[in-house]
Amino acid sequence: MFGLVRRNTSHMVCMWNRLAVYAGQHFSQTTSRNTVVVERWWQVPLSAEGRPPRLHPRRHRVYRLVEDTKHGPKEKMELILTQAVPKLGGRGDTVCVPKSVGRNKLLSQGLAVYPSPENLAMFVQEKKQLREGKPEDRVQTSSGQKTAEFLKKTKLVVPLHTSIDYHISKEIVSRYFQKELKMIVPTHALTLPDEPITTVGETWCEVTVNGIDTIRVPLLVEPYEDYASKRKSGQDQGPNAQEDGCLPADDTQA
Repeated sequence: MFGLVRRNTSHMVCMWNRLAVYAGQHFSQTTSRNTVVVERWWQVPLSAEGRPPRLHPRRHRVYRLVEDTKHGPKEKMELILTQAVPKLGGRGDTVCVPKSVGRNKLLSQGLAVYPSPENLAMFVQEKKQLREGKPEDRVQTSSGQKTAEFLKKTKLVVPLHTSIDYHISKEIVSRYFQKELKMIVPTHALTLPDEPITTVGETWCEVTVNGIDTIRVPLLVEPYEDYASKRKSGQDQGPNAQEDGCLPADDTQA
């Protein structure tokens, strides 16, 4: 009797140890559970009405693989970000990520929540307040943050026709933002110095991103050069230069 009690007690201790190990196991360490669909190789004959089917002890235990979900396309889960996550989005953005990333990285670290009706309504109301609230209470979007970081590292070059009397306007600066930097900057988001820009040199312009962040971008005004006319005049002078006995630049004498 004592041996039986001792055996049962040790068995319970082993069970509790296993449960403790499973409880402390991380999500990423759990084995993935998949579904395998199989069918019998041999068809089971029909049985009499009211009687169970009669299975062959060996033949009807042979199965054919139909589908293994492990090799199928992985479904993604939809989540709402509670903080800005690089390469995903900002707070309140709805993203679709693999289930392993959503459960092990976002949900476990409190970076996202499930898109329940309550959470959706909460973030919609929060975005509305940020959009319509005071400028100091607004929060920049993830794309706006990337744009601001890009503007901090860039410089804009604008040519100036010295033979014509005019000044650099907001429309010209906006056009060269699109031409040189592939950015669409509206004129209402631009700020130029109070004094008109009429001479070459280095100055500045300010760009306001989403009405929140204002970045000062160096503006380099250079004399305008007509490269097409220069190229054409160079081609016209080429034969004359060879007739005068001038050697090409890449020819060398022994």
